[in-house]
Amino acid sequence: MLCEICKKNEATFYITKIVNGNKQQISLCENCAKEFDGFNVSGEIGIISPFSLQNILSGLMDYMSETPNISKGLEIKCKNCGMPLAKFKKKGLLGCSECYKNFSSTVNPVIYRVQGKVEHVGKIPKKCGKGIIERKRILNLKEDLQKAIALENYEEAALIRDKIRVMENNEKEG
Repeated sequence: MLCEICKKNEATFYITKIVNGNKQQISLCENCAKEFDGFNVSGEIGIISPFSLQNILSGLMDYMSETPNISKGLEIKCKNCGMPLAKFKKKGLLGCSECYKNFSSTVNPVIYRVQGKVEHVGKIPKKCGKGIIERKRILNLKEDLQKAIALENYEEAALIRDKIRVMENNEKEG
């Protein structure tokens, strides 16, 4: 299929836009997609459009949140970098790692809705991955220990406790 704008090159981008139930489709080559109004094309990412992740998160924030006190002049800000919650809602980007903690009541429901989980379970860097994996295993064992104690399964709890001690000693030595 040829590009609908230049009618010379092969179309590699297919854009479908639905506004108020009206569906519009356009087929573009890479060069025309770069020039197309409302879309920017990056070589690695593909299309960065008005429907970018940041804009989607921003829209979800407006839809989901009931942010009290902002209208009364009491702006919620990150204690570390000073970024206001309103800026996150507008841009869809956080300023620092502490923003996740400071805005957790607003950010976590959005992340959960988008990803299905709040905790990252993706790839781990090779250089520091062993320590992260071991700490995660220890945390999981501690949760299992609490469950065993709650169920009054003390034999199992003792075994789990011993595993935790061995792993923590290995972590200190390594």
